[in-house]
Amino acid sequence: MADPTSLVRTATQVRRDIIRMVAQAKSGHPGGSLGCADFLTALYLGVMERKPGFHMDGRDEDVFFLSNGHISPLWYSILARCGYFPLSELGTFRQINSRLQGHPATHEGLPGIRVASGSLGQGLSVAIGAALAKKLNGDPHLVYCLTGDGELQEGQIWEAAMFAAHHRVDNLLVTVDWNGQQIDGANEDVISLGDLPAKWRAFGWEVLSMDGHDMPQILDTLGDARRRCGQGKPVVILMKTEMGKGVDFMEGSHKWHGVAPNAEQTASALAQLEETLGDY
Repeated sequence: MADPTSLVRTATQVRRDIIRMVAQAKSGHPGGSLGCADFLTALYLGVMERKPGFHMDGRDEDVFFLSNGHISPLWYSILARCGYFPLSELGTFRQINSRLQGHPATHEGLPGIRVASGSLGQGLSVAIGAALAKKLNGDPHLVYCLTGDGELQEGQIWEAAMFAAHHRVDNLLVTVDWNGQQIDGANEDVISLGDLPAKWRAFGWEVLSMDGHDMPQILDTLGDARRRCGQGKPVVILMKTEMGKGVDFMEGSHKWHGVAPNAEQTASALAQLEETLGDY
């Protein structure tokens, strides 16, 4: 099992990357990126079975799809720190001709990215297709997908959820970033999500929950979820997080969904996040 303390240190560095990337570009989405940093660090560096290098077909390895593509700064940082492309490339985020676009894209051939994302509601459908392909290929590995909670207001999510349960897509593990916030405010004020655990169970899914900022719990829950795969049901983890986690003036506020910090705010944020692995 991966060392939780080491993963926490990596997640802290990833948060520094996110702040620096968004501040340098003067645009981007820091809130959700910071909130999911612990989870994606654990997934890539502690849980997923990955082959060296990047293989677009994803055969004989676990694959991941980011449905809420606006948190691309987080994903880019993780991919770079896993060796998919040079760390120095993080400095090109959202620049002209950069492979690191505001939302992940494929036409520039960035290693680690298998599908363009950011049009909310579509990633789960893509992940289901990849999971079915693994079944057809006799590949026992898993497909992971991360969605936002506001994204669950998209009808396509629930069409996909019905499809996955009906077709027993049990090599699929979805995590919902349940931070209660979206770009226009709190979920409850925009469109209430109701009883999410009951909803997913009613749609035929195996449902787990976890604290998305407790590294040992993240590792334990992902391990539990993996063991529940292959038993006839897709699995979803409802992950409680705090938008902007790690930066006190960003935490818990939808106002940092898609706003870049200014120079003073950037300095304050970085002062709260210890440099652990070296900045890019």
